[in-house]
Amino acid sequence: MWIQKSFEQKQGALYVVGTPIGNLGDLSPRAQEVLAQVDLIAAEDTRHTRKLLSKFNFSTPLVSYHEHNKIQRGEELIERLQNGESIAIVSDAGMPAISDPGEDLVKLAVQKRIPVIPIPGPNAALSALVASGLPTQPFLFLGFLPRTTRERKTQLRRWVHVPATLLCYEAPHRLVSMLEDVLEVMGDRVIAISREMTKKHEEWLRGSLSECLEYVKKEGTKGEYTIVIAGADEYIEEESKKWWEDLSVIEHVEHYLAQGKPKKEAIQLTAQDRGLPKREVYNLYHAEQR
Repeated sequence: MWIQKSFEQKQGALYVVGTPIGNLGDLSPRAQEVLAQVDLIAAEDTRHTRKLLSKFNFSTPLVSYHEHNKIQRGEELIERLQNGESIAIVSDAGMPAISDPGEDLVKLAVQKRIPVIPIPGPNAALSALVASGLPTQPFLFLGFLPRTTRERKTQLRRWVHVPATLLCYEAPHRLVSMLEDVLEVMGDRVIAISREMTKKHEEWLRGSLSECLEYVKKEGTKGEYTIVIAGADEYIEEESKKWWEDLSVIEHVEHYLAQGKPKKEAIQLTAQDRGLPKREVYNLYHAEQR
């Protein structure tokens, strides 16, 4: 067990710093202070972060830390932290360690009992959630879904019955295929899709999955996307309201009869939809026919 209490000294600490997801005005004063004063900034893309530092006239040294060098570079950063240096880790946008290799560096630091101090900042997933119009709790963050359709569908099936709003990220070239897989596995749920959040051309799509899919197929895709998907309970509730909640039991049975189903099957399906004993639906239907 290890207890980390308030850590005022700046030596030997790893700062997890949230940076803007688009609008540079979202960089907090505390984040600015930390980025200006630490000994080193570990950045996913140093070219991207250098532009941010230039905007605020910071001259803090930069070093790259990304998916392809995280093992060797992580060991180097841990050694520097153990030697008393203060290091801030940043991603290209938003909070590090969320769908980001910063997660591994934080884990290493905690294992070595190096103080880890979060500096809260913007986050695309939470920003999309609170503006989606869907329930904000509970929610489940899925990050980036697998790249291949087969693996993606396998993962989606794990969450299909979860009564929680689902959040995920997606690249523009995979958005259509990803939405098609969600539609096939999870049904035509209510969703919200956002892109370019906090930027000049911020755009939102809200509606049924099939409607939003049709739109992006027609208009094309551009930029990184955040997708918010209604959870199982919300979807089931919406689906049930669409067609039978306002029907009587008799009308419900007749709906299936109009589709050409035998009376026995129509009664059975109505009972299943409503969670009623088949005998009760049978009695109600035949009582009305007398």
